[in-house]
Amino acid sequence: MPHIEPEEQPPAESSADQQLERLPFPPVTYSHILNCSFHSWQPRYRTITPKSRVIPLTAPFVSYLNADGIVLPPEDAPPTDEDNVDDTFSDDEDVEEHSDPSTEWQDVHSRVKATITDFGGNVTPKLNWSAPKDAAWMSATNDLQCRTPNDVYLLLKSSDFITHDLELPFDGCVPDDESTPQPEIPYHLVLRKYVNFNPSLEFRCFVRNRVLLCMCQRDQNHFDFLFPMRDSLRSRIQAFFDEKLKDTFPDPNFVFDVYVPPPHQRVWLVDVNPWAERTDPLLFSWLEILQMKDPIGIQEEEDDPNVPEQFVRLSLNDNNTFTVESPPDEASESESEEDLEDGDDGDDGDNPFLPEFRLVKRDDPEAYAFASTQYSAHKLPKEVVDASLSGPGGMSQFLGQWQDIMAKQVQEDEEEGSDE
Repeated sequence: MPHIEPEEQPPAESSADQQLERLPFPPVTYSHILNCSFHSWQPRYRTITPKSRVIPLTAPFVSYLNADGIVLPPEDAPPTDEDNVDDTFSDDEDVEEHSDPSTEWQDVHSRVKATITDFGGNVTPKLNWSAPKDAAWMSATNDLQCRTPNDVYLLLKSSDFITHDLELPFDGCVPDDESTPQPEIPYHLVLRKYVNFNPSLEFRCFVRNRVLLCMCQRDQNHFDFLFPMRDSLRSRIQAFFDEKLKDTFPDPNFVFDVYVPPPHQRVWLVDVNPWAERTDPLLFSWLEILQMKDPIGIQEEEDDPNVPEQFVRLSLNDNNTFTVESPPDEASESESEEDLEDGDDGDDGDNPFLPEFRLVKRDDPEAYAFASTQYSAHKLPKEVVDASLSGPGGMSQFLGQWQDIMAKQVQEDEEEGSDE
């Protein structure tokens, strides 16, 4: 019999390679994105969120946000006789130049003005999901403070984040079932009373299957004072989640942001984000989070070895403040462990749920990122960003084209000068 060589089989892809090609997220549904919209969850959690007002947006206002260019309404000023004369004798070109876009959405404009007044003259804006943080450089204060309606409109129309909310809210999503069409989005403008948040006390928390999986600080700088507080902050956030969010949010997987201001006795819900790749995992990677085991008995490496690990059990009162049920001192150490373990025998395998709490350490390279400001890519022309993403070759090609453009411009200027 002739010898037949076995057919060569293609090498099987490793599971690691397959995971790197696509993050193992469960399908992100239309309903999950809508559940994470501010207007959907805020009424349920009104008492634990910072003071805000939700303004339904009309179709003309949404069209205004989508339109090219930035045309702002005229600033309010009392009319004068001279204004009336100008209006009488102005031609069509002047009328077009001084047109007021807010005439198409007067109700929204009036509610924005009234809200700013009601909130003491200073608000911060966001749309259903996003705040225009990438456009803060357009503001005179270099942040999201808005004192007039035009401050609000300028930030909204200058933001790529807001454009994404308007144009691609369901990007990468699937229907809840085959017969479900893509829903219409009820757009809302959220105006929050301005509060000067301390960014070091804002934290992002990741929930999987209604378990608080892990959390981290939102600001990417190192703060020494957070490390001795880490366990008490973790306990407060865990108690807040167990009491307020665990069984009340419609979806089992989501991401939420909290603020824990001094004296660190109350937790405020700042935002709810989709369990999706579009949400920034900050000090984690999404692959790391998706492969993470349930948080049982996790201990982080201490930044200061002289600071002992102490875990406390907190109880959330009716007024949304916390009380310590068992003080973490040496005299009551064994009693504290009993409380934490709910009467178990203290074996290592029966530790309480302790979500990993990641902070920026002193020697982390991200802690001193002075090279570029946050969202700086959104301040550059799109061509520059695209070239940088395509690697050194793309950037080199772009620089060559830019040099040709500049040389041509210089030549044209010289020719114009010689003609004159």
